[in-house]
Amino acid sequence: MQTVLIALAAYLLGSISFAVLVSRLMALPDPRSYGSSNPGATNVLRTGNRLAAALTLAGDAGKGALAVVLAALYTGESAVAGFDAPLAGAMAFLGHVYPVFHGFKGGKGVATAGGVVLALNLWLGFATLAAFGIIVALFRMISLASMIASVLSVGCALFLFGMTPIVPTLAAIALLLIWRHRENIGRLRRGVEPRLGEKKS
Repeated sequence: MQTVLIALAAYLLGSISFAVLVSRLMALPDPRSYGSSNPGATNVLRTGNRLAAALTLAGDAGKGALAVVLAALYTGESAVAGFDAPLAGAMAFLGHVYPVFHGFKGGKGVATAGGVVLALNLWLGFATLAAFGIIVALFRMISLASMIASVLSVGCALFLFGMTPIVPTLAAIALLLIWRHRENIGRLRRGVEPRLGEKKS
C-alpha cells in the first residue's frame, strides 16, 4: 500500500504543469496554443520571455527531483538501490507527460526527467547533463540532445550501479521520452527540425 500511495502522490505532483501556471501568472499565451503546442520550457521560450522559460524549467525539473527526494526520505531507502524513489521519479515523469489536471495532454518530460536523474544520483545527473549540453552545443537541437542523453543515462546507471531498480526505471523514462519525440524524429530525418532560438511556424 505504501508503494501505491507514493506512486499516486508522485504522479499527481508530476501532473502540475509549470508551463501553464507560469504563463497564466505572467499573462502569457497558453503554451499549448502556439509553437509545438508542448507545455514545456522550450516552447515557453518561443514567447521571448526568458524568465518565464527559466521558471518553467525550474518547476518541471524541481517536481521530478522532489518526488524522488520525498520518497527516499519517507521510506529511508537509498535513491539508487531502493525501489520506491526511482518509482516516484518515473511516476512524476508520467504525470508530466500525461497530466490528470490537463486532460492527459502534457509535455515531453525533458526537464522533469533531468530532475529525476539528478535527484537519484548527482554523478549520474552531471554525466547526463554533460551529454545533453554537448549535443545542444554541437547541433542546437533540444530534441536530439534529450533523446541521446536519456539513452546514455541508462548506460551510465548500469555502469555505475549495476542492475538496480534505477536502470529499468531510467530505461522506461527514456523509451517514453523518445516516443513523445516521435514527431521530432520525423523532422530530424527530413532535416527540418527547428534549432534552438528559431521560431517554429
